Amino acid sequence: MSPDAGRRLSFIDIQGSPHDVGAALGRFGRAALQDHLRHSAAWQELKARRADPRIGLMATIVRERFPRGWAELQGLAAGLDLPFDDVFLWNCRGDIWAMAPDGCTTVQLPGSPHVVGHNEDGDPDFAGHCALAHVACEGGGQFTAFVYPGSLPGHTFAATSAGLVQTVNNIRPLAGGSGTPRMVLTRAILDTPDLDAAVALLKSMPRAGAFHLTLAQAGDGRLLSVEFTAQALSVDRVDAPRIHSNHLIHADTGRVSQIVTGSSGARQRRGEILLAQTPQPDPQNCAVGILWDAADPELPIYRTDPDDGDIENTLASAVFRIGADKVEWSVYDRPDEAARFEMRDGLVPVAT
Repeated sequence: MSPDAGRRLSFIDIQGSPHDVGAALGRFGRAALQDHLRHSAAWQELKARRADPRIGLMATIVRERFPRGWAELQGLAAGLDLPFDDVFLWNCRGDIWAMAPDGCTTVQLPGSPHVVGHNEDGDPDFAGHCALAHVACEGGGQFTAFVYPGSLPGHTFAATSAGLVQTVNNIRPLAGGSGTPRMVLTRAILDTPDLDAAVALLKSMPRAGAFHLTLAQAGDGRLLSVEFTAQALSVDRVDAPRIHSNHLIHADTGRVSQIVTGSSGARQRRGEILLAQTPQPDPQNCAVGILWDAADPELPIYRTDPDDGDIENTLASAVFRIGADKVEWSVYDRPDEAARFEMRDGLVPVAT
């Protein structure tokens, strides 16, 4: 376990222009990311890909089509005190490198309310250095999202002032593209007003990498499972309990050439078994029980092994309850303990 794993998930409040927001996020993550970039195997892998011609094309798309995202990235670089090109490369890591250390498991339980559970699995070196960030960015809506040092918000789990909930799972296709970086797309979704606008954004923009999204919104009866790659987009309405790990499983996209790691395959299979075995009179407890399952000693759903094969550990778990008029959610940074943060009809914790 990382020496910082004993630290608790923090909460930060940020507001201002896109550049201001990026700079504040950069200052928050400066020490952790600068140390990480100097020493991590992930950064060495990315540096070897600096000459990838897609990077320049992605930068042009972001600068021209996502000016607010571009400004946020510029602010992020300033706050981190790192070269912009390095920060942009870091935020394109999954677009140009299939094995970037990003994981996650999502449980989707449709109902009234919908319940969405999510394990945020990431680089163990970031344990104790992440936060929930409440962001009020000029020109966009407010949201609260789990944030990593040095990364744009939006590629983890989040809820917005429009009642939109988004959770994100890493996907590892063998072929990418030269479109919009996937983390820029999911950041932009946090500024959309509704589910239709979120899906329209994904359809209308060229895409570079691949993600799985779970999308829901207070007052909208739909619970959506979305898989996208550079070449394909699949949107399924979830009408029965499902689980999703880190590979494409939809009928429209599941035949895409991709890397399915041992962990991703095991978590998907184990989650499906648990869904079939577990009565669901209490969907929230059902979701938590699946997210915290560690029955497989080698490839558990809740991941704490410092020698994890995908270089990922569970850094937080979130459970959202998306109802007719509000979103309530709980965030845990340790299994089998009370929630670290509770959001009841809002984006700011009512207690810690």
